[in-house]
Amino acid sequence: MAAPIWQKSSFSGDAANCIYLAAAADGGIRIRESDEPDVVITTTAERLRVFICGVKAGEFDHLMQ
Repeated sequence: MAAPIWQKSSFSGDAANCIYLAAAADGGIRIRESDEPDVVITTTAERLRVFICGVKAGEFDHLMQ
């Protein structure tokens, strides 16, 4: 199995606490955080899209208070 090619947002720059995404061979999406790169979660592209749309719509804002 080939190693995933991790990508982070260009908005992150050299900052810590970055989220990285990689495409999986099975069509899934792998996600990791820079502070714990060995901890990887896997989701589907559709579930990630729904989550991002929810974040943009403010559905999780109440968690930040």
